[in-house]
Amino acid sequence: MRSLQMMDTAHSVAQPATRSRNNAPRRPEPQHCRAECRIFLGACFIVLATASSFHLPAASPQPASAASLPAVPARTWIVDCANNEALVIQHPDSFLRYRLHVIDEKGDHLRDQIETPQGSVGRNLQSDGRPLTPAEDAAERQRLNNLLVSPAAFARHIRTEQNNKQMGVNLLKLIPDAMLWSYTPGQPQLPNQPNGAPALIVLDFKPNPAWSPPTMESEPLIGFEGRIWIDPHTRRMVRLEGNLTRAVNIGWGIVAHLYPGGTVTLQQANVGGQRWIVEHIVEQLNLRALLVKNVHQRLVFDTADYQPVPVMSYQQAIKILLDTPLPTR
Repeated sequence: MRSLQMMDTAHSVAQPATRSRNNAPRRPEPQHCRAECRIFLGACFIVLATASSFHLPAASPQPASAASLPAVPARTWIVDCANNEALVIQHPDSFLRYRLHVIDEKGDHLRDQIETPQGSVGRNLQSDGRPLTPAEDAAERQRLNNLLVSPAAFARHIRTEQNNKQMGVNLLKLIPDAMLWSYTPGQPQLPNQPNGAPALIVLDFKPNPAWSPPTMESEPLIGFEGRIWIDPHTRRMVRLEGNLTRAVNIGWGIVAHLYPGGTVTLQQANVGGQRWIVEHIVEQLNLRALLVKNVHQRLVFDTADYQPVPVMSYQQAIKILLDTPLPTR
C-alpha cells in the first residue's frame, strides 16, 4: 500500500482505476505493475508519501489482563488512526528538509529532500554508498535547473507524488472496513519506548471476508494480516507489521499475482509538534508481473536528519539544494 508515506516518491504509480466486473483492466506498463504491488505499503500508512536508519527488534511481551484493555471496540482506534494518518500524507501546514535513503530495483540512493506547498524536490547526494562523480553531479544539477526554468516540467515531475497522496487518502478510508480488528493478547510493547510514555495500543488485523475491494489499488488488502501499534494520546500509528498470507490477484491477475510470504514493516515517528513522518520501511514481495515475469521485489526506505523549513516555493527549494555542497563521503 505504498505514500505509504508520502513524500517525494522515486517510483511511478498507476492512476487509481475503479473496478468493473464487466470490463477487464487496462494493461499497464511494467513499471506501473511494480508500483501497483506496493500499494498496500505506501498508500495505506504513507506514501505513500513522504521519511536514521534503524530497524527495531521484535516486540517484547508485557502482560496485560483482559480487564486492562480499553472498553471501546478495537475498530474505533483504527477509524481515528486512519483519519489522522491522512495528515502524515498531506501535512498541509508543516514542511521539512530531510535525508531520504532508498534501496530498490533502481539501486541505492541517498537524497536531500525539501518539502514545499507545491510538492517535494530532491537532489541525489550518493549512489550505491559513494559520493556522486562529477559527471553524475553535473547531470543532477542539469535536471534541477530544468525544473527551475520550466513550470511544466515541474508539474510533470510532481504528478506522481500528487497521485500517490490522493491514492493514500482514498485507501485510508477503506482500511477500517477492509480488516477485522482485535486487541492483541498481552498487548506486547515495542522495546526502547521513552520513559514515562503511555503504553501503546496493540491491535491484530486480518482480512474481512465480507469486504470486497472497490478498486484495483485496494485488492492487495484482501491478502494481508498483521499487527499495528498505536499511540493512545495522538492516535497515530507507530509501527505496522504485515504478512501476505494468501495469494492475491491484482487486476484479475493480468497486472500481477502476489505470492504468499511477502512482508511489510513500517515505522513512523513524531518529528516535532503534530508532525509525524514515515521513517522506516522494509518491504519484500514475490510476484508474477503481467502474467509472465516472476519478480522478487525488495524496498528499503529510511528518512533522517529532519529540519523544519519555512514555507517556500519549489524554485526557492531547488536553489537551496543547488547551493548546498555535496558531502565528501
